[in-house]
Parts: sequence; structure tokens; C-alpha cells
Amino acid sequence: MSDNNNTISPDALDETAAMVGTLQSLRRRAQDSHQTKLALPLEMLKAMQPEDAQLLYHELRVHQIELELQNEELRRVQVELEAARERYFDLYDLAPVGYCTVNDQGQILEANLTAATLLGVTRSALVKLRITHFLPMAQRKIYQQCCDLLETFGQTQTCELQMITGAGQPIWVRLSANMARGLAGVITLRVMLEDVSERVRLDAILQAKNTDLEHARQMADKANSAKSDFLTSMSHELRSPLNAILGFAQLMQAGNPPPTAAQKSSIDQILHGGWYLLDLVNEILDLASIESGQMALSMARESLADILADCQTMIEPQAAASRIVVRFPVFEQPCLVQADRRRLKQVVINLLSNAIKYNRQQGTVNVSFIQPAPKRVRVRVQDDGFGLTPEQVANLFQPFNRLGQEGGAQEGTGIGLAVSKRLVEMMGGSIGVSSRVGVGSVFWFELALAEGSL
Repeated sequence: MSDNNNTISPDALDETAAMVGTLQSLRRRAQDSHQTKLALPLEMLKAMQPEDAQLLYHELRVHQIELELQNEELRRVQVELEAARERYFDLYDLAPVGYCTVNDQGQILEANLTAATLLGVTRSALVKLRITHFLPMAQRKIYQQCCDLLETFGQTQTCELQMITGAGQPIWVRLSANMARGLAGVITLRVMLEDVSERVRLDAILQAKNTDLEHARQMADKANSAKSDFLTSMSHELRSPLNAILGFAQLMQAGNPPPTAAQKSSIDQILHGGWYLLDLVNEILDLASIESGQMALSMARESLADILADCQTMIEPQAAASRIVVRFPVFEQPCLVQADRRRLKQVVINLLSNAIKYNRQQGTVNVSFIQPAPKRVRVRVQDDGFGLTPEQVANLFQPFNRLGQEGGAQEGTGIGLAVSKRLVEMMGGSIGVSSRVGVGSVFWFELALAEGSL
């Protein structure tokens, strides 16, 4: 392992061992030389010739210089050894994770201060204990599997397990183990222990929260399904009598003799309220059908120009009644989109109707189109209305949300935009709005272009 990970590398340990060996070798050489020099008897020295004495003196001086050099080498090695010991202490004992050296019997031979602190015992008490001493019976199998994999593949193995400290406190650790072989061929395990108790605790809380959220989602889905079933059932029950009311009101309107002015006014109110209520029922049915996943679309290559032309014809009476000018684009080339024709017209009419309804007096509505990306077309409906605040825009496509217009003069249910959004998304498109208070709004939707378009 590298110093960057605050671990002791095998090379650093070998370097320290080599220094110690060198120190011991120098000491033995100095002692041997000293004993050799003292072994000469005094009588032998007196009987020596001057030349031999001179030679011996020279030899002694050489040995003296050698001893001084050896002494200097000893001091240098001693300084390096002290530096190595300090580095060893910094990198091993003060490491942020626990380190243990374990023999093949599972006995802890050496441990750093972090490991002793993590396991809640002193280092002297930790050494000589088996590492399984801190493992509950249910966790020992995990540790043994980790050791077996290490022996089989020879690569570092990692596992997470629970340990029990000396004080009986359970902790979760991430255990990493690798194998080392000593000079005598003895195999030991280097075990790293990292405390992950807090992460495991947070994971357990997150899992519990996810379980609660899943249960809440299932309950919400069940409630939503029940709501959709109720709306569908009630809407069907309302549609039949509404059709009868509208039918008889139309017969009375076309009766002979013609109704009086007062009768005609009452019939008109019946027809107006009936048609409005029928539109509301149809919108609720559409929303319920979409949310229950029962609505099926008939996708085909449709001409955007033809669809907008039909919508122009349908919206002109409403625009004339409100004295709003509606401008439509001119298509110079074919523009074909992948869409359900009836549902796309429903979306466009809804956007146009809102642009007219919430516009200024004698305002304008401009319909245009652009290509924001290859194979995509965006249709824009721009009005001169009073605009929307960012908070209103954020809630715009929620069902039954009329953005403060509940008590206004304009009729509406707040369902149309929600249905339009879902219909556009079902056709593979997207819908959105940009608005400025006092300036107006631009509603838009995008669809995919069909082959051979533009």
C-alpha cells in the first residue's frame, strides 16, 4: 500500500530491517577487530623487530581508522533508524483505520493504536488475542469466507461484518485482508478495519424510509385508482340524463309554435348549462381514462396545417364573440407530425380557448411554429393577456387548479390543461409555457415530425 493511504509498504519494512541488520553487522566487526588486537601477548611485542613493530603499528592505525569509519557509519544508521521509527509511528500507529497483523491461526501479532481504540481494548491486551474473539458466531462465517477467498485467489478481499468491542458494544466494520510472506516463508494476514457503523445506521434508516414510501405509494395508487373508477362511473351516470335534457331542450327550441321570448331565454340557459356540464363530464372522463391507463391513441402521420385549419374554423365563433383577433401561420411546405388527430385538435382548441378567454379586450392571439431541433416541431400560442407569476406557472398543469380564477367571470374547470399535458406526453411530445405578468403568455407543445416533412 502507498503512503498516501497512510499505510506501511512492504518496501519500507524491508528497508528498516536492512538498516537494523547493517547496524548489527558493524558492531560485530568492530568487536572482532578489537578482540583480535588485544590477543597479542606483551612478550611477543618486545621480541618483535623494529620493522615488524612498525608494520604492526601501521596495521593498528589502519584498524583505528576503520573503527572510526565504522563508528561514523553506526551513527548514520542510528539516525536513519530513528527517522524510520518516527515514520513508522506516523504511518502505522496514527493511521485513520485499524491495522492488525494476524498469523495463520487467527492470532493478532501486532496492531496499531487505531485498531485498539476501535475494538475498545489496550494494544497490549489486543495482541495475542484471536481476531474471532471480537466476532459474534453469526459473523465468523463471513470472516472465514473472506480468508478462504484470499487463500484461493491471493488478492485482497473485502467484506462487511459486525464486531463486538471489549465493552460489548456492537460496531460495523469494513474488513480488508491481504496476504504477506515473511523471510522464513511464514504467511501472515494484514487486516485493515474501517468503522462503517454510521453508514450502516443511515442505510437502515434509508431502507425503512423507502419501505414507508413504497407503502405510501401503493396506498396512493390504490386511492387514485378508486378515484378514477368513481369519476368514470359518475361521469357515465351523468352523461345519459344530460343527453336527454339537451335533446328535449333542443326539441323545445325548434318546436311549433315557436317558444315565446321568455321561454326561449330559459331554453337557452338550459342548453348553455347543459353543454357546459357535458364538456365538464367529457373532460373528467378523459382525465380518468388517462390516469387509469385505459385511453388508447390512434397514432398516424397527420398534416399540422390541416389540423390548425380545422381548429381555426372551430374557434372563430368564440374569438368573434370576444372580439379577439386570432392569426394562424401559413405552411409553405408539408408539415407532418406523428399524432392522434382527434386528440391533437383537442389540445390545440384548449390552448386557443384559454388564450381567448383570458385575453385583454380586443386583444390578439398569434399561432406560430418553429423547429427547435431536427425532426421536431414546436407550435406556439401567444396571447396579450395579463400573464402569470412564476408560482402560478409552477401549478399550471395540475387538475382543478384555476390559478385564482375560481370566482372570476370566465367559466372553466381547471382540467383542460392537465388533460392536454397528458395527451401531448402520450403522443411522445412535451408541453410548456413562458409568461410575464402584464405582457402575456406563450403556451407551446412539441411533437415529432414524420418522414417526408419540411
